[in-house]
Amino acid sequence: MAAPTRPPANTFVAKARKVYNPIGFSKGYNFILWFIFAGAMFGFALARMMFLNYNNIYCNPNSTGNGAGPGECWSYNRKDLYKIGIKMHLYTIIPASFLVVFQFVPFIRYKALLFHRMNGYIVVVLAVIGTVGAIIIAPVAFGGSLSVRAAVCLMAIMFLGALFLAIWNIKTLQLEQHRAWMLRAWFYAGSIITLRIIMIISALVMSKNPSFRLPMQCAKVASFYDDTESLIAKYPTCQDPNAWVAVQGDMSGESTENIASALSLGSSMAIWLALAIHAIGIEVYLHLTPAETERLRKISFQRQQERGFKNPGSCGLTSDRLGYAETWRPGVDATAYPASKGSDSDISKVAAA
Repeated sequence: MAAPTRPPANTFVAKARKVYNPIGFSKGYNFILWFIFAGAMFGFALARMMFLNYNNIYCNPNSTGNGAGPGECWSYNRKDLYKIGIKMHLYTIIPASFLVVFQFVPFIRYKALLFHRMNGYIVVVLAVIGTVGAIIIAPVAFGGSLSVRAAVCLMAIMFLGALFLAIWNIKTLQLEQHRAWMLRAWFYAGSIITLRIIMIISALVMSKNPSFRLPMQCAKVASFYDDTESLIAKYPTCQDPNAWVAVQGDMSGESTENIASALSLGSSMAIWLALAIHAIGIEVYLHLTPAETERLRKISFQRQQERGFKNPGSCGLTSDRLGYAETWRPGVDATAYPASKGSDSDISKVAAA
């Protein structure tokens, strides 16, 4: 149980502490943020667990809105590479999103150090494989426009880059940098949740304007129709299945291809906007918690000094080591933390929420 840093301001705070102190949080605002963002990731992962049943749920043609987006499975199943890619993505990123929530529970880091470490390795491996799968399906996901492909690649670079930097820093016992980069990584990944919200809203808005249209191959459009006559009656150009037609984006359209068009048009904008919101948001949070950063750096200094590292306090990827910044100096309270007993796993005790 985390020890409160000061007496409760009122009865509500006193009762709230009985909820968040036992799971390791000493400050209420940290618990609220964890509950919102980790809770969203946890709920999203649970809601998507059924997608692990690829044929019967995710790509079930008789599904009533509980599977993939309209027309998406046609794109994935037409080539083995895309089918492998979507399965790689689903079978790894969903479990990773579920397991990573436990990495941010302070109680687990304090009391279940081995679980925290092993679970962390599992999450990273699953996340890397899932990201590779996302890159594979980018050319066909939600229309596969250049905008979507570029955004997926950018998100992959940011996510995997942040994971790599987080791992590098924990190997050098630079705890505050490990915290910062791991938070960045999963905030970037969490943009897929915000993406879906923005995508649906934008699809509904653009449905009121008939000028929004998406180029779609006739073979894909045909997958929405039961007979060729109905298809050709609406799209005469589709007598050639390799031809392309402009499909109006309309969530209340007369056929499912209109919904597919609206969602694809919305996703090309939503993916960029969601990533920007999350990238800016996590930087704001990190800049608003400098005291936590400084606390962890002092503990890093002590741990690195005990292990005989050169330049303790700046052994990781810190600004004073790599950039142009004033050399960091430990304060007089840097030795106030209890000394470790030489166990590598003890390092995890000082990781903060």
